[in-house]
Amino acid sequence: MKRILMVLSLCVTVMGMGMGVAQSATSGAQQECEAQAAAKKLAGAAKTSFVGKCVKDASANGKAAQCEKAAADKKLAGAAKNSFIQKCVKTDAATDKAAQCEKAAADKKLAGAAKNSFVQKCVKTT
Repeated sequence: MKRILMVLSLCVTVMGMGMGVAQSATSGAQQECEAQAAAKKLAGAAKTSFVGKCVKDASANGKAAQCEKAAADKKLAGAAKNSFIQKCVKTDAATDKAAQCEKAAADKKLAGAAKNSFVQKCVKTT
C-alpha cells in the first residue's frame, strides 16, 4: 500500500512540475492542429471537432511520454513499468478533470459547500 501511495504521489509531483510545460505544449498542439485543419480545408463544426480531437490526442501522448520518462528514471522494466505507466496516466487524467472542475467553480465564484458540491458533480459527469 505504501508503494502505491508513493507511486501516486510521484506521478502527481511529476505532473505538477510539468504543468507549465503542458500548457505551452497544449498551445503548440493547438497551433499544429489548427494548421492541419487548414491544410485539410476544414471549416465550422468539422474544424472545431477535428482540432478538439487532435489536441486531446496530442495531450494524451504527452502525458504518456511524461509517465514513460518517470518510469525510466525509476529504472522500471517489464510488467512493473507497464503498471506504473497505466496508473500514472490514469492519475494524470483524474487530476486534470478535478483541476478543470476547480477552475470552473472559481470562474463561477463558488465557495464552501456550493463549490464542493459543484466540483464533485463535475468530476463525476466529465
